[in-house]
Amino acid sequence: MVAEEAARHPGAVIETFATDEHRIGLKPILRRVWAPRGMRPVALGHHRYEWLYVIAFVSPATGESFWYLATGIDKPLFQDILALFAREAGAGRDRIIILVLDGAGWHTEPGLTVPEGIRLVYLPPYTPELQPAETLWVHVDEPVVNRHFETIADLDAAVARQRVALGADRDRVRGQAGFHW
Repeated sequence: MVAEEAARHPGAVIETFATDEHRIGLKPILRRVWAPRGMRPVALGHHRYEWLYVIAFVSPATGESFWYLATGIDKPLFQDILALFAREAGAGRDRIIILVLDGAGWHTEPGLTVPEGIRLVYLPPYTPELQPAETLWVHVDEPVVNRHFETIADLDAAVARQRVALGADRDRVRGQAGFHW
């Protein structure tokens, strides 16, 4: 696809990005913790189903990333986020972005308006290990793991700080999303 786009648009910069969504919410993300022998660790949380969706667009080669937060996800919202990404990334005649994404219903093309400068490439079904953006969620979860948030606004603030930090740390993003092969 990169070679095809380069032949079709001589002189344009051709780059590959990947995108994925991650749902986090007030139901806590729990990981193993140390506790004194014979005692169970305490993990506060409510089984409330309020969610945030973190949407990431990442270039595995450079570590450049764009992050968005939403309270839900559907095709019209994804279309708006795709247009925002294209605008912020400078996609167009001079910069063509090949975007790798999974086959989620809101990613599919029937009825989806794709901005100029963006070309969509779909991964085969059930292959999250091929998705570079999928590997970033461990870093997004860092400030929320084993923590209790009273409101969705508190969770939003913690995740927003982490997204800003990840957006500024291209080496960390490239190291996580840039597959060695």
